[in-house]
Amino acid sequence: MIVVKPGFITLLVTYIIALTLMIMPMPAAFDTFRPDWPTLVMLYWIIALPHRVNMGTALVLGVLSDILLGSIVGVHALGMVVVTYFAARHFQRIRNFALIQQALVIAVLIFIKRFVVFEANVFLHDAEFTLSYFWPVLTSAIFWLWVFPLLRKVRRRFGVV
Repeated sequence: MIVVKPGFITLLVTYIIALTLMIMPMPAAFDTFRPDWPTLVMLYWIIALPHRVNMGTALVLGVLSDILLGSIVGVHALGMVVVTYFAARHFQRIRNFALIQQALVIAVLIFIKRFVVFEANVFLHDAEFTLSYFWPVLTSAIFWLWVFPLLRKVRRRFGVV
């Protein structure tokens, strides 16, 4: 019989929803501003439950993001692992910040992820820089103000510890 830790299904469902939001069709005018949903969800769980969610989880979520987006496998995984390291290293500080301050920290972390992914793409196939590549940093920081309380409520409702 397979034993599943309490809350594992809840974590899995939030990751699946984040991956679905990442590939959900949007109008072209708004697609540039799409928040980085998998990174937002991963950062929440790293800050809330660093003993349950770690860099291995970030690697798997990053590889799934690469597969779903059709990019070179490992590019988003690398960015996700780098950001996860910083979040896991400083989770106690981030957890004690006010929500607005957390949004600023999240913006910096997502900027780092986007930069790492961009540099990996430049190294692998000479990607060209456009300013619109970094719009998700701003929208992710704005959506953090909604994602954090929502996932906190989910965590408390389903008893994820």
